[in-house]
Amino acid sequence: MPHIVVEYTANLGEQARMPALLQKINTLLIRDDGMFPTGGIRSRAIELQHWCIADGGNADDAFVHVSAKIGRGRTDAEKKAVFDPLFEVVKEHFASVYATRGLAISMELNEFSEAGTWKHNNIHARFRKS
Repeated sequence: MPHIVVEYTANLGEQARMPALLQKINTLLIRDDGMFPTGGIRSRAIELQHWCIADGGNADDAFVHVSAKIGRGRTDAEKKAVFDPLFEVVKEHFASVYATRGLAISMELNEFSEAGTWKHNNIHARFRKS
């Protein structure tokens, strides 16, 4: 963990530069050295083909919504130290788009207990520090 899901409207097209954003997100999460195990970080994007923003009157309006899912056990200060900069990365990534059209950017953080997850992962072993 964490798992990051970026939903974005298809009308952003190539302006979304989604592979670059996902790499920026993972780089930031890895940089926090130990807050999240590297082998558990996942980010993915879902391009939305159907949406309606506000009254639906402006087909150029777009949105990006980031959902972050993490296991419980971090303080509010620890979460803020990671997710405030993450939101800044997303805003910076879309700054030129934001300057030229209607764009709503949002992010939410969801925590869950370990009792509600099942995992099978051999990637962690590659990143364990000896």
